[in-house]
Amino acid sequence: ATGHIIEQIEIIKEILDRGYAYEINGSVYFDVPKFNETYYYGKLSGRKLEDMISNTRELTAQDDKRSPQDFALWKKAETQHIMRWPSPWGEGFPGWHLECTAMSTKYLGETFDIHGGGMDLKFPHHECEIAQAEASNGQAPVKYWLHTNMLTLNGKKMAKSTGNNILPLEMFSGENPFLSKAFSPAVIRFFMMQAHYTSILDLSNEALLASEKGYNKLMESLESLDSVQAKSQSDFDVDSWKQQCYDAMNDDFNTPVLIANLFEAVRHINLFREGKERITQKDKTTLKEAMEAFVFDIMGVEDRSSSDSNTELITGTVELLIQLRNEARTNKDFATSDKIRDQLLAMGIQLKDGKEGTTFTVS
Repeated sequence: ATGHIIEQIEIIKEILDRGYAYEINGSVYFDVPKFNETYYYGKLSGRKLEDMISNTRELTAQDDKRSPQDFALWKKAETQHIMRWPSPWGEGFPGWHLECTAMSTKYLGETFDIHGGGMDLKFPHHECEIAQAEASNGQAPVKYWLHTNMLTLNGKKMAKSTGNNILPLEMFSGENPFLSKAFSPAVIRFFMMQAHYTSILDLSNEALLASEKGYNKLMESLESLDSVQAKSQSDFDVDSWKQQCYDAMNDDFNTPVLIANLFEAVRHINLFREGKERITQKDKTTLKEAMEAFVFDIMGVEDRSSSDSNTELITGTVELLIQLRNEARTNKDFATSDKIRDQLLAMGIQLKDGKEGTTFTVS
């Protein structure tokens, strides 16, 4: 954001020129009541201006605002303030919301399709983004807003201050006090897809173990589909099933319903293998292509065989480097030995020398 101060100043100028902002004592504020005469401030969150209370960042000189709903576009920098840039209104710094409008406009244009973010940003941050864009260029900036809900840990809010938090790499390595084992990125992603993005999702050891079981079952079913013997007719309406998958994704990316449909296909694949249902070669091809598309391409869940292949490649490469490092140490070429160790560490691979030889962990 600090690399786009010029763009932010230009947007403030445009908003001032159109009469939706005012300058006072070296600060510039967005005039929400004035804006609301032409546009609708609150349309994203469904709030009405008359019902709103001030909900802006804690800044000095709040009494300068004409209305408690107004928000800062530019703040005059006090003597002790570290962040400060020259502007037509004096030395200061941009308001909280302006940076997003400036950067999205510069790189994506005055309108773009999708804007993501947490539900906690819907108001006031995203509401202010919309107002700034409409006030500066007269257009709503975004077609679709996707607000994700919160991720909790063992039924409680994640917070660094309480120690109830976990990092992705800690889940992948298993080095954390919450999980009984390491889980692959594919399993973590599959776990997250089992809840709608607007729902609260609770992370726990039990939930991940269940997701791992479901993920493996899905992968095994996909892998076994090739061995199913094609018949002259089908007992499973693949086209109807495929449409249901599309309907789920068209329903606001309803991945839980999509996954339920995928496991319905798994059930039928098991029946094909047991000889209790039949499927034609054409339907079998359609089913395989559709399942792979929804699992790998749309949900972005990594293929288990691909993951295993990558793991083998990484393991083989690191073991080769360990061998080269051991040879360097034997030859007392400690500069090369240390270089191999340090560069692997920089990539998140830690070597551990012990009586049984050198092992490594990936963080």
